[in-house]
Amino acid sequence: MLASGAVGLDDHRKRIDDLDDQILKLLDERAGVVADVALAKREANLPRFDPERERQVLDRLAARAGQFPPDAVRAVYREVMSASLALQEPIKVAYLGPEGTFSHAAARQFFGLAVTYSEATTFDGVFDAVSRRQALYGVVPVENSSEGTVPHAVDALVSGDLLVRAEFEIEVSQCLLGRASGLASVERVYSKAEVLGQCRVWLAKNLGGAQLVQASSTAAAVREALTDPQGAAIASRLASELYGLPVMRERVQDRAENYTRFVVVAHEDAGRTGDDKTTVAFSLRDGRGALMRALAVFDEEGISLSHIESRPSREKSWDYVFLAELIGHREDASVARAMARLRETCPLVKHLGSYPRSHRSA
Repeated sequence: MLASGAVGLDDHRKRIDDLDDQILKLLDERAGVVADVALAKREANLPRFDPERERQVLDRLAARAGQFPPDAVRAVYREVMSASLALQEPIKVAYLGPEGTFSHAAARQFFGLAVTYSEATTFDGVFDAVSRRQALYGVVPVENSSEGTVPHAVDALVSGDLLVRAEFEIEVSQCLLGRASGLASVERVYSKAEVLGQCRVWLAKNLGGAQLVQASSTAAAVREALTDPQGAAIASRLASELYGLPVMRERVQDRAENYTRFVVVAHEDAGRTGDDKTTVAFSLRDGRGALMRALAVFDEEGISLSHIESRPSREKSWDYVFLAELIGHREDASVARAMARLRETCPLVKHLGSYPRSHRSA
């Protein structure tokens, strides 16, 4: 029996119910303000999706977290903001499928669960869906911290007509999934070539006698392992949840920190924030010192390059296109001057998007 004046379990639950009712009422009030924001954006001809504003909101709320963990605050408000975006208009996002891939997980982390997702079978398919306006945005991986650039995604970006609207990074935690009784019973491991590469040392140490079988995607690898009693797949925890294949081991990647950078592509890039990057592609005329002279333009304009690489041209054999990421926005005077100077000497200069610099998140 409770002592006089003591608060019992039912009282605590009633208090929680009252708080939940208040939260729900405030969410409904917030939805009304979101509708006003959508109207103001339409009248000002502004883009409906503003990832920089969303990042600022999430950062501010996470910094104010009390007993509720900051990561949980981000997760909760990610879904609140996803629902808010969907309230402004139906949103469809294309990603490299099938369901359960890291691209799927990344898209859900960035846009939340309230939008509609459309899977594509190739990188070109993601770009094509957005180009044809069958999806408003596309999400593709462009670089992994262990394996480097994702060539097919970069080639699709260079040859297409879309712009990078945002970039973000997620931690890629590889899991070994399967129904085998133990590691000693695993005879085959299925996964994408890039994923097998990220786990090569762990596989050599723990499954050195197993056959490594390349699959078109991590989700396809899981489907193979589902029908193979001695098989296992390396994929995401999301794939385990979606396909019902148990996790045998977690974090089997060789590097403790394994991040993949994704970009959001759209018909428009982002406005200037003051902390931006710009991606450009350019080609060179044959001649000694051509690349040095092109790079000197950036140096003379005081522009830092965060990344540069060459890719074979899709237009002509043995021609190359250089992809560069600059610190700055296309509206910055120095970037605009550099682009104009490059166009004076380069056969191809293509703007591929200006967007806020990413902040790493787990």
